[in-house]
Amino acid sequence: MSLLPIFDGHNDVLLRLVRREGAARAFLDGTEDGQLDLPRARAGGLVGGLFAVFAPPASGFAYAEQMMGANYDVPLPGMLPMNEAREAALAMIALLLRIERESAGDVAICRDAGEIRAAIARGAFATVLHIEGAEAIDPGLEMLDVLHAAGLRSIGPVWSRPTVFGHGVPFRFPGSPDTGPGLTEAGERLVAACNALRILIDLSHLNEAGFWDVARLSKAPLVATHSNAHAITPSARNLTDRQLDAIRDSDGMVGLNFATCFLRPDGRMRTDTGLDTMLRHLDYLMEHVGENRVGFGSDFDGALIPAEIGSAAGLPNLVAAMRAHGYDEALLTRLGSENWLSLLERTIG
Repeated sequence: MSLLPIFDGHNDVLLRLVRREGAARAFLDGTEDGQLDLPRARAGGLVGGLFAVFAPPASGFAYAEQMMGANYDVPLPGMLPMNEAREAALAMIALLLRIERESAGDVAICRDAGEIRAAIARGAFATVLHIEGAEAIDPGLEMLDVLHAAGLRSIGPVWSRPTVFGHGVPFRFPGSPDTGPGLTEAGERLVAACNALRILIDLSHLNEAGFWDVARLSKAPLVATHSNAHAITPSARNLTDRQLDAIRDSDGMVGLNFATCFLRPDGRMRTDTGLDTMLRHLDYLMEHVGENRVGFGSDFDGALIPAEIGSAAGLPNLVAAMRAHGYDEALLTRLGSENWLSLLERTIG
């Protein structure tokens, strides 16, 4: 049986590779570490996805070590200075541009859904530039225009830590996404500008008050690119039933996050997490938002994921579990790629 084409709502491969010598060729030729590169994408049926640009905290990552217990509440880092965020963002954007240039047509940076479909049809890997946390963008939004011209088509106003635009959710289990104030005035301007430029607004790390501000202000479908169901896994990062209802009512989209701490009912980071936990979230999400509004938001290279998947090459194992669970081929096609492509037609054009 041929591989199911999968379009993915979120990965962090640019962050993993950006400081590596020969990073573009490493992605194109494959690496021994990490979870995503072009050969593993081909092996798993992954045909494209949203590529995150994320500026890491100046203090580095200590989150995983603090999220191993039965419960946790990891303190959020403070705001990242704009100059540091811009340096990191430009390096990762440049890396994606180099990957496209060195790929000899095997990778394409796409600026609308038509370009994505065309790239997939000719066998190219379709990438969409996404910023996870808008620290690189000034309150006057001049940098937003520059990044849009470079190909930016999706943006998360925050990655958990606060920005000049809003506030994110902490890494807290158990916890609620209702953790603080909503969008700032600059955040409200950002929503309006993204609507005007047809840039997708990603709600995955935004707190609940910010979510409802976007829901009130935005004329576009509500999208959480890599989040799961709070009713199953009560992490602050997951979506409440009321949020899911709003996404459904806006004809929006949810991408299933593969991170085990957002899948397991006990919130643990464990690679021995069974694929049945993913199916449980998929069933729940489809029950609440509909079969046409759910897809994948793997968080490859940004999360500890089930060992049965392991990397992009392991996606057929998830597809096999979905078939065994009773999903027919039409539903698999929608979940694999068609729901994302349809959503992108409704957002970025």
